[in-house]
Amino acid sequence: MPSEAAAHYDFRPVTRADLPVIKAWLVQPHVAEWWSHPEDEIAAIEEHIDSISVEPLIIELNGKPIGYLQSYDPHMEDDHPYQDQPFGTLGLDMTIGVPELVSKGHGSAIIQQFVEELFEEGVPRVIIDPNPANKRAIGAYEKAGFVAFDTRTSIYGPALMMARDAEEEDFDA
Repeated sequence: MPSEAAAHYDFRPVTRADLPVIKAWLVQPHVAEWWSHPEDEIAAIEEHIDSISVEPLIIELNGKPIGYLQSYDPHMEDDHPYQDQPFGTLGLDMTIGVPELVSKGHGSAIIQQFVEELFEEGVPRVIIDPNPANKRAIGAYEKAGFVAFDTRTSIYGPALMMARDAEEEDFDA
């Protein structure tokens, strides 16, 4: 398990050349269980490359791609189900694609680092919405300081709404 102090991740924009790697991750059992059909996901990610509302990123460790992360502004998408969140809130979706790196502490360390970078840029709140049955993801997000505040069902399916605010560690809904 990497020590959080020692691990440093880089986040770079997804290019079309990354799509085959992401597709290979999407068919891995630990990813496929929680993400939609790979062809649909790849089409959406490719569309996001030129989007202003979603920022698709490759997560790198020691210069090697290990996962996918996207941040999005729910206020920039018509009828997004999370528009009830405060203005400036960003949402995240993430997966570690490399099976050997799952359950080694990377998920919480990646989210922790990325969220701290967002807070430094002035983002007031970050939300994440794992499936309530995805205990591994929920544990990683809790370890990264996220607190559950609601359970919802949207067009994306069941979601445990979790948040982390820039100025306080605890969120009272």
